[in-house]
Amino acid sequence: MVASMHDANRSSPESLEITRPDDWHLHLRDGAMLARVVPPTARRFGRAIVMPNLVPAVTTVAGALAYRERILAACPDDADFEPLMTLYLTDDTPVSEIEAAAMSPHVAGVKVYPRGATTHSSEGVSDLSRLGSVLEALASTGLPLLVHGESTAPDCDVFDRERVYLEETLSPVIDRYPALRVVFEHITTQEAAAFVREAPPRVAATITPQHLLLNRNAIFAGGLRPHHYCLPVLKREGDRRALVAAATSGDPSFFLGTDSAPHPRAAKETDCGCAGIYSAPVALEAYAEAFASAGALERLEGFASHFGADFYGVPRNAGRVRLVAQPWSPPDSEGEGGSALRVFLGGETLRYRVVD
Repeated sequence: MVASMHDANRSSPESLEITRPDDWHLHLRDGAMLARVVPPTARRFGRAIVMPNLVPAVTTVAGALAYRERILAACPDDADFEPLMTLYLTDDTPVSEIEAAAMSPHVAGVKVYPRGATTHSSEGVSDLSRLGSVLEALASTGLPLLVHGESTAPDCDVFDRERVYLEETLSPVIDRYPALRVVFEHITTQEAAAFVREAPPRVAATITPQHLLLNRNAIFAGGLRPHHYCLPVLKREGDRRALVAAATSGDPSFFLGTDSAPHPRAAKETDCGCAGIYSAPVALEAYAEAFASAGALERLEGFASHFGADFYGVPRNAGRVRLVAQPWSPPDSEGEGGSALRVFLGGETLRYRVVD
């Protein structure tokens, strides 16, 4: 049972029509997996910020544009979808690559992974504070820095990694570069929500459906639940409620970013399982569940469809998407056997469904 379904029942409309949403944080992988996971996003979302942590990582504009072509080739013929590309920041990223990225109409940001923080982050940044010339270039061009905000210090408790990174790394960098635009991605804590709420408008955050609907108890409900393991990990119930308050507040600093991250079941259900939750097939319905539970479904459109586009300086989508109050259960998995993808909230009953 997802956490928000324990909230007090509130009346919700029978249907809701919103501007076609965008996903401002998405993993599409590559190769055969890419072909499997592009369609659910392309059919629901107008645009998506695509993460660059492939193997090898997408570290150049040329690499990003080649990856973009592979994504477009995997889109359904009837989909109108724009992938917005990102570069993977390393200790050796040259300023010239940042400048080239800022000039490209298809590159929307530069991603920083602390080295060793998450999937395919072994080439990530060892110390962000040492990349002064790169940060200055980002600040001067206006290209956003997209931050996976977790400390990788060996003695840092996994549930404190976001708070420690915020205090020791991200906050000082934001103060030091007053023109730097930052997206604090997939925030998970009360402290992160408060920081973004109080920060200047050049600082924003994405919030995932799993962090709105689940707390860390979900990982251990009745046993170990590997399909609820993601990075950053789920946090306390107080953190979840703070994120719901932020997402449903109408504050334009917070917007939708699923962090949908597919892994085959065989890679999740093993003695050293991968981090990631595949939410793309049910993403909009999952967010609607969280907003309906908070009695704030009328604010879903801003969070899902307006605020991210405004922050990134792109037009809001022209199309519309309709959700209806129609209880349904997503499939448990897509595919068969060890190569199947476990779908977020598979088997749960959700209140809203997207209709064509």
